[in-house]
Amino acid sequence: MSDKDPGATILVVDDTPESLRFLTATLEQAGMTVLIAVDGLAALELLEHGTPDLILMDAVMPGLDGFSTTRRIKSDGRFRHVPVIFMTGLTESEHVVRGLDAGAVDYVHKPIVVDELLARVSVHLANARITQSSQLALDTAGRPSFAVDGEGQTVWLTPLVAETIERLFPAWSPRALHLPDELAAIVRRLQDPAVPVGAQVTVQMGDSTLQCSFLRQTSAREWLFRLTEKREGDAERVLAERHGLTSREAEVLVWLSRGKQNREISEILEISPRTVNKHLEQIFQKMGVENRASATAIAVATLAG
Repeated sequence: MSDKDPGATILVVDDTPESLRFLTATLEQAGMTVLIAVDGLAALELLEHGTPDLILMDAVMPGLDGFSTTRRIKSDGRFRHVPVIFMTGLTESEHVVRGLDAGAVDYVHKPIVVDELLARVSVHLANARITQSSQLALDTAGRPSFAVDGEGQTVWLTPLVAETIERLFPAWSPRALHLPDELAAIVRRLQDPAVPVGAQVTVQMGDSTLQCSFLRQTSAREWLFRLTEKREGDAERVLAERHGLTSREAEVLVWLSRGKQNREISEILEISPRTVNKHLEQIFQKMGVENRASATAIAVATLAG
């Protein structure tokens, strides 16, 4: 793997001017953009204005040290995905463990060896981007997902899940460490060892039906879930867009897919059975089928996808 990663933005947190100059020159020479903070509080303030791809954190600083700063960063959902590498002159293993416990993914000893630093930065940037790409791919594939740990704290959320939760629970923020109470209670139920993979819990949220599905428990002690929101009219919109139907035709097809007969559909939609038949003729023609059984099968498959 190349030791250069052009385009990456690195936040360097260090209280020593000489270290800042050295690290800035090293990283910029590798084609990266460097942001600097001279202490933990300055780093936290800088993060309010932008999110770097990776953070190099000095362990020992006056005031808010690297350990405490990292804990505060990792307690904010907006930055939980950003890898932190500790830079330390401390050789005792307890300090290394303390840094990793605070949320760091790696550490390098001072004085810094340039090739080692760049190699570690490159590896963790690549890993972080793979993780983010995987989460975006889940959204794109229609599998908006999230993961929590054994304590119920969120490990990660795909962008679509974060947007959905924030919209349905206005008091919640993506920076929160935990899910909203109502959703957290559902997750706790699904984390019970007796609950099988594929189990689902559904809750009504205003005009939306929120369905939480347990996907699996990973080897990293993460519980993976899918969160699906269904709103009134979603089925009609999907069928209309997919098969070129009018809104009324889509309504007729939805009820057809639910096993309703023509007279029942006419009563539900408050139209005559004759009008239902006319709509079905248009539906069959547009879908390229000859009967209601074929149209129903295609509609069910479309909505299931």
